Amino acid sequence: MNPLTPPAHNDQPIAWLNQASDSEANEWLHGIYEHSPWVAQAALQHRPFRSLAHLKWALCDSVTRASHAQQLALVKAHPVLAAKPATGLTCESRQEQQLAGLWQSTTDQAAELQQLNATYLAHFGWPFIIAVRGPRGSGLSPEAILTELRRRMTHAPAHEFHECLRQIHRIAETRLNEKCQSQPRLGSEVWDWHEWLAQFSDPGFKEHGQLSISYLTAAHQACAQTIALGMKACGFDEVHIDDVGNVVGRYHAQNIDAPCLLTGSHYDTVRNGGKYDGRLGILVPMACVRELARQHKRLNIGLEVVAFAEEEGQRYKATFLASSALVGTFDKAWLDQQDANGISMRTAMTSAGLDPRRISRIQRDPQRYVGFIEVHIEQGPVLHSMHLPLGIVTSINGSVRYLVKITGTASHAGTSPMNQRQDAVAAFAQWAVEVEQRAKQDGDSVATIGMLNVPQGSVNVVPGACHFSLDMRAPNDAQRDAMAHDILQRLHDICAERGVQCELEETVRASAAPSDAQLQRRWEHAVTQLGLPIHRMPSGAGHDAMKLHQVMPQAMLFVRGENQGISHNPLECTTADDMQLAIDAFSLFINDF
Repeated sequence: MNPLTPPAHNDQPIAWLNQASDSEANEWLHGIYEHSPWVAQAALQHRPFRSLAHLKWALCDSVTRASHAQQLALVKAHPVLAAKPATGLTCESRQEQQLAGLWQSTTDQAAELQQLNATYLAHFGWPFIIAVRGPRGSGLSPEAILTELRRRMTHAPAHEFHECLRQIHRIAETRLNEKCQSQPRLGSEVWDWHEWLAQFSDPGFKEHGQLSISYLTAAHQACAQTIALGMKACGFDEVHIDDVGNVVGRYHAQNIDAPCLLTGSHYDTVRNGGKYDGRLGILVPMACVRELARQHKRLNIGLEVVAFAEEEGQRYKATFLASSALVGTFDKAWLDQQDANGISMRTAMTSAGLDPRRISRIQRDPQRYVGFIEVHIEQGPVLHSMHLPLGIVTSINGSVRYLVKITGTASHAGTSPMNQRQDAVAAFAQWAVEVEQRAKQDGDSVATIGMLNVPQGSVNVVPGACHFSLDMRAPNDAQRDAMAHDILQRLHDICAERGVQCELEETVRASAAPSDAQLQRRWEHAVTQLGLPIHRMPSGAGHDAMKLHQVMPQAMLFVRGENQGISHNPLECTTADDMQLAIDAFSLFINDF
């Protein structure tokens, strides 16, 4: 066998790479990073690689540890995108651009690409870089590439530089997949399933190509029916929609009386949201069940997958109502709430064929379950910045929220001496900086002032009032409460010093939900088996796992998001490769019982 052509089957190339000489290994990795052999040379210091995923991480880590000059040279080594066959391209770049259909651009698209390329290069000083195979790996259309180029033209240079590096890593990933003949088959299917669900969207959003699914709308009900059909097609033994709209699928154990592992997430969305928030935690388990059913394989535990009907609280002020029903805390007073059109929740339920009188029957007996696990897109930049596809959640942060009013004295901006003012905004501004400083003192604490209003404000009036929100979160309740005490004490002190008054209204208080140690270790074992480094992290966002935590053990797995991990936004995204790793981790988790 030629030493430079290792076997291309599963992880066999990785085993070969671990045994190869430095020169052989460098030659084999040639072209993965455009005209930059130093990346592979540095990554090879991590040998032995435990898997293809480990090799990908090592290559990313080499770039991260490089100097800015090296990183800039790597970015500049990439060719300008061309709308027709261009000279000077590496064979890898030529194949990628052709696959994306760039060379089939219309005359107008080609002209715009040329003009935007020139403008981008003049503005940033390096060529526009995009992984033209896209997050699924099947290729982006010319229009999709142009849309992304227009959007990224507005980035700050530092932000865009890091985005270019991210795109370079994605290019390298797809090249490695080709070299190793390792494609994310299930990850690509689950990607398509997300597109399949995204066809449903509420009126007012669907017409604009936006995704919005609110509780028990027609689009919401169609989404539920589609998930139910999907579960049946995957081979679940039982599928039904319960009386709050949850879609429930059960896959029996070898012994039908064995306890179940409960899993799932929500299928509703925020307005103009992303495709992966919640739904990833439904579709990953569905893919695993389908593979079990195809193999006629039964586990030592049963699997119950719940697609929760509501988590976001968009239509009614009843966040987590779907998972609340499972733990027995559904508040019957919610049924009388009305939406913006005056439709009560009770009416919405009966119109959808649900029976609110039977909600109490949805409650689960915790003794029949080994726990609850949830797979979720991270909704933040941490895994993205560390080049890690998966993260282990240690706790879902506890939170407390306030609405605050500072009241001073409105007076003439020109005639009021600076030392005789009762300026509500100045008091707020002094305190707001201290809020940020105090939150930074703790590991993983956050504090956010998300809403700010100066009622009846005017350009020539010292503000007499300031209204704002305060959201504080921490991995455990004691840490949250200590931070809240310090921040609120400083608010009172500053207001007293400045002669203004403050009023606080607590609107939310949610306890932290630490991950169960045993279930968390199972996630860690699964991720380790995939050859990936372990990263433990809290969740700053709330999840259905918080509700299930009230009655049974829970633990979560995070999946890296693209675009700096943005979520609740149409730019929310992950890749087929990362979905594949999530599926693999979930499969390892459930087979370990």
